[in-house]
Amino acid sequence: MNTLARKIALFAGGVLFGTAGIRILSSRDAKKAYTHTTAAALRAKDCVMTTVTTIKENADDILADAKEINAKRAAEEDEIVEDTSAAEAED
Repeated sequence: MNTLARKIALFAGGVLFGTAGIRILSSRDAKKAYTHTTAAALRAKDCVMTTVTTIKENADDILADAKEINAKRAAEEDEIVEDTSAAEAED
């Protein structure tokens, strides 16, 4: 088989394969499979977003608690510094 005939045969085979592929991919069963897959992906997305929201809320709570702890420590350090200053002033 010469090169031109081979190229024509490969082209025809590709067109035939492509046409069959399009018919398979656009069939009713394929559409049903796509629908189920998309529904599963949406359920997974909802689950992930719920988890992300929970983690974010927990992180916000942790941040607020940490800020509160630091504010208390700063207030206690200010009291210690003021007590030491008052004692030195009396001497």
